[in-house]
Amino acid sequence: MRHIRTSKRDNERLEEIIVDEIFPLEKATIQIDMNQKMQTIIGFGGAFTESSAYNLLRINKEERQKAIKAYFDPVDGLGYTIGRVSIHGCDFSLNSYLYIDDYDDTLESFSIKRDQPIIDLIKEASKHRGQDIKILASPWTPPFWMKDNQSPIKGGKLLPKYDQIWANYFVKFIKAYEEAGIDVFSVTVQNEPMAVQRWDSCIYEAEDETRFVKVLGKTFEKENLDQKIYIWDHNRDLMFDRTKKVLEDQEASKYVYGTAFHWYDNEMFDEVKKTHDAFPDKHLIFTEGCQEGGPHPGEYAVGERYGRNIINDLRNYNEGYIDWNLFLDDTGGPNHVNNLCSSPILLNIFHEQLLKNPSYYYIGHFSKYIKPGAIQIGSSITQGLYTVAFENPNGSKIVVIQNEKDQDFTIEIKGLNQSLKCLSKSHSISTLII
Repeated sequence: MRHIRTSKRDNERLEEIIVDEIFPLEKATIQIDMNQKMQTIIGFGGAFTESSAYNLLRINKEERQKAIKAYFDPVDGLGYTIGRVSIHGCDFSLNSYLYIDDYDDTLESFSIKRDQPIIDLIKEASKHRGQDIKILASPWTPPFWMKDNQSPIKGGKLLPKYDQIWANYFVKFIKAYEEAGIDVFSVTVQNEPMAVQRWDSCIYEAEDETRFVKVLGKTFEKENLDQKIYIWDHNRDLMFDRTKKVLEDQEASKYVYGTAFHWYDNEMFDEVKKTHDAFPDKHLIFTEGCQEGGPHPGEYAVGERYGRNIINDLRNYNEGYIDWNLFLDDTGGPNHVNNLCSSPILLNIFHEQLLKNPSYYYIGHFSKYIKPGAIQIGSSITQGLYTVAFENPNGSKIVVIQNEKDQDFTIEIKGLNQSLKCLSKSHSISTLII
């Protein structure tokens, strides 16, 4: 058994434990059930926003390569295999933009030239990974004249008369990215469809999303596109309600691969399980989460937030995890409406240095060791700690343990062919490779 640990008290960061440790009297037990097989993992990754690509162009080439390697290298990095892009502008673009000229309903002016730095970054990431990074794409808004508020911001709705043109825009995007050498494996209908924002946004009530997904699905069929379509792409709190309403329409349901969701709620993990249990033939993917309100350099609690959310979503049948911005600067941007956030790697632009936040290491406890194709196996833990377990395609077992308490525990693992134990330090996360 190998034991990898990150801890607050001793400043361990993805450190392999190779020395004998003193085990405390306080114990917690993990029970593994190899007979319980659950979801298959797609992979882990982050968002290739324009801000991320821009920030990397602001530092020297050596640090740029270190930064990309830190996420995508399968040995020395986090081993990311998937990512997300916005279909034209979002708040983490340098400004709002489109791929077409204003009012061009023919789409003849369509061009992804503006995205070239993003495409270059995805290709560099793929080289470090040693395979193509698979991309999920999401729009923040249709072109402004296609909406009832005639604006890219502050919500508004897609006018039904533009459904087909907007679906054609998706097709143009997918084909352009694929011609550029990028593997787009899926799309979502709309980023955060119930949020009226001061940045690029658009409202889709359930009936709006149901209507449009049918147009989009038929258009993909006509164009022989096999990209998966996810609905919702918003917080957990309403994901079951939205999924239920859309899937009640049988025609819409046949085009919906699954539900995408974010974490900007009060950690309502039961809604994830509820959605899976009601629609077990559909799929779940986490498509965005970050620490809001600025860069939060070095904050350990942010790492714990990541680990707690990832574990609970995985336990509830989530199949993939995509973090938000890959690389923000030390202000938490740039963001063209000053909606500043944190990222697992922050770039100090002036000093041209990388800062790996605790969240970076917490994500690594999953992404480095739970491989694409891994299957979740049954697990439970006592003492109010968190755990999740997987069997990798090569047969290895991965057990992740998170301890947010102020005391250490001896962890006893039962249900495998051997008796195992490890030390879980206070405020730590451990990955066991068995």
